[in-house]
Amino acid sequence: MCQRPRAPMIAPSILSADFADLGAEARAVAGSDWLHVDVMDAHFVPNLTLGLPVVESLLAATDIPLDCHLMIDDPGRWAPPYAAAGAHNVTFHAEATDDPRAVARDIRAAGAKAGLAIKPGTDLEPYLEILRDVDTLLVMSVEPGFGGQSFIAGVLSKVRTVRNLVDAGELSVLVEIDGGINADTIERAAEAGVDCFVAGSAVYRAQDPGRAVAALREQAAAYWPVPATELP
Repeated sequence: MCQRPRAPMIAPSILSADFADLGAEARAVAGSDWLHVDVMDAHFVPNLTLGLPVVESLLAATDIPLDCHLMIDDPGRWAPPYAAAGAHNVTFHAEATDDPRAVARDIRAAGAKAGLAIKPGTDLEPYLEILRDVDTLLVMSVEPGFGGQSFIAGVLSKVRTVRNLVDAGELSVLVEIDGGINADTIERAAEAGVDCFVAGSAVYRAQDPGRAVAALREQAAAYWPVPATELP
C-alpha cells in the first residue's frame, strides 16, 4: 500500500508571481513543499510563459524542489532536459504524446520523478495502467493555459478513483491537483484524496504568501488521515 505524505503538500505556482523577481518570490514561500513552475509553449496551450533557462535560474535561487508542469507539445523531446537540470518532478500531459510510458521512463532516467497530467475533460480510464509507470498524477481542475480560473469540482471523481486504487495497494502515485485551489475549494479536494495542492493566486495575491501557504496546509489537514511515513 502506498503511504501518503505526513501532511498535505502545498506547491505555490509562480504563474501568479512577479516574473520580474522570481528569486524573491521563491523566498517569499520558503517552507513550501514544492514550487510549481508552469511551462507553456503557445502551441499545446494558448499561452507562452517560460522555459528551461528560467528553470535553471530558479534552481540556483531556491532550495524548494521544483515541480515543473510542462504544458507543451512533444514532451518526449523537451521534458528530459528539465529533469537533467535538477527539477524534482517533471509532469507532462497525457494529451500531448502517443507514448506516455516512454516519456516517463526518460524523465526518470534523467533524474527526476515523472508526472502525468490530464485535462478536466480527459477520461481517466485509458491511463489507469500507465499510472503504474509514473510517480505523480496531476489532475487539472481548470483548463490549462491561464491562472485565476474557477475550480471545476467534477474532476474530483477522478481523484477519488485514484485515491481508492492507491489505498487498496493497486497503484503507487502521489495525487496532485492544479487549478482554482484556494480557501473555498481546498477542503473538498483534500476530502477527495489529494496529496499535493497547487495554489497560485491564493498564495501570491495574499499579503503574506508564506502565511498563506501555512494556512492552506492547515485547512487541508483538517480532512487528512495520518500516515506512518512520507512517500519515498
